Amino acid sequence: MSERLQPGDAAPGFTLPDADGKQVSLADFAGRKVIVYFYPAALTPGCTKQACDFTDNLELLADAGYQVLGVSPDKPEKLARFREKENLRVTLLADPDKEVLTAYGAYGEKTMYGRTVTGVIRSTVIVDGDGTVERALYNVRATGHVAKLIKDLGL
Repeated sequence: MSERLQPGDAAPGFTLPDADGKQVSLADFAGRKVIVYFYPAALTPGCTKQACDFTDNLELLADAGYQVLGVSPDKPEKLARFREKENLRVTLLADPDKEVLTAYGAYGEKTMYGRTVTGVIRSTVIVDGDGTVERALYNVRATGHVAKLIKDLGL
């Protein structure tokens, strides 16, 4: 079971392929705030809603200095279909080995429909410009999460 991150922790570094297969590293955003959100699967209703909410608020977040990265265990090809189908503008990253999901505490046991299963825990981690975890939110809801996040950030 992976440990959940806490504010003040060093954010685990990573390099993952995006929807086009281009390598993207957390280090690429040094000096900028990054919202890393973890979701179970592209092209599913909840994950689509969340990705569309981030896309709809991308300008507001960018103006406030935030870069948004979405991470799922999907392969880049599926992420590309997801991006095209839903006109997404957030950067989607593929973590099929679940190493980054695990490092961020976003993969492990969770309760689904009353049963305990192992899978992706819908989570959002905000990393500040020096690579420190500012906020770590676990078991977030797909619907309304982005609006709540914006409110909590005072944007």
